[in-house]
Amino acid sequence: MNINNNNNKKNYMKIECLKENLIDYISIAEKISGKNLTLPVLNNLLLIVKNNKFYIRSTNLDIGIEINISAKVISDGVVAVPGVVLYGLISTIYNHNKITLEVVNNNLKVSTQSSNAIIKTIPNDDFPKLPIIKKNKSIKIKSIDFINGLRSVWYSASMSSIKQELSSVYIYNDSGKLVFVSTDSFRLAEKTITTNGDIDDFEHILIPLSNINEIIRVLEYIGGSVDVNIENNQIFFTSDKIYLTSRLINGSFPDYKQIIPKENTTEVVVLKQDIVNILKNINVFSNKFNQINFYINPKEKLFKISSKNENVGEIVDNIEAALSGEIIDINLNYKYISDSFQSIHSDSVSLLFSGLSKPVIARGIGDNSFFYLMMPMNK
Repeated sequence: MNINNNNNKKNYMKIECLKENLIDYISIAEKISGKNLTLPVLNNLLLIVKNNKFYIRSTNLDIGIEINISAKVISDGVVAVPGVVLYGLISTIYNHNKITLEVVNNNLKVSTQSSNAIIKTIPNDDFPKLPIIKKNKSIKIKSIDFINGLRSVWYSASMSSIKQELSSVYIYNDSGKLVFVSTDSFRLAEKTITTNGDIDDFEHILIPLSNINEIIRVLEYIGGSVDVNIENNQIFFTSDKIYLTSRLINGSFPDYKQIIPKENTTEVVVLKQDIVNILKNINVFSNKFNQINFYINPKEKLFKISSKNENVGEIVDNIEAALSGEIIDINLNYKYISDSFQSIHSDSVSLLFSGLSKPVIARGIGDNSFFYLMMPMNK
């Protein structure tokens, strides 16, 4: 895709299309355009009509998209318009599905059978092209597989951009399986996805956290399978209608395997919903550091979670669970342990402890595709 947007002096762009074909794609593209003070043209959508096809392009230079939309082409042209305005107008058109987009006196006229609107345009000569796939070497992956991988781990990435490799999702090929990992150095999430496609050529990559939500949103819309290309520090997702590209981070992800405990001294197996509900209750009394306490005594069959806040009060809750191993009294971050449960879909959860200063691991019973690691807090 990636159509040239060179514009002639005279612009007679005109198309007819259906609202139902237009509204979703404008919404997708508009969310990718961003506030850019140095290059204001990026705050707009680029509408391109060329070779009897209609495209919408949007980019913030970090991530970009070009969409081929079904339309009746009357004449070619290129125009840049504010995406927020165009979406707001199209979404509020009612009783009419057929819409005409036409450039009149360098403005965009949007008309239906009963209404006419004029949207001011801006010069589009500086609107950038999207990166182009140069190698004919793609990998076909189910959109839902890629989405599941990203969703399972993204929240563990660092919100700080100081270390870009930590503010990203790391993806690599492990014996034909895609492994998704993220960490902020205090916790780590790993999700392994078994794919039906041939991913032998998949390279290890780092996708910026800032682009993850948009990639998920576009892949959800695409559905089915998508062609993935990785080259020139970019990842490309291509379907029959959509061409999406994201910048990759040039860095090295930490060798996280070495911090995973090889043995554990204590294990708790608990119903996921039980611990989720109790943690919500406990959190009411947690301090500003989100610190809560786990006390586990397998011999006494005792599993207590407690929290204390000098300004609020304190709470202790006992949970029924299967316990094994040694006694442990350890502090954890409420948010960190609670976050893990969004990626655990088993009815029961296993919590593995290896000592006071060692990472704690959470995983679903019967599901080896995901694990979550968190560092304990000091007393």
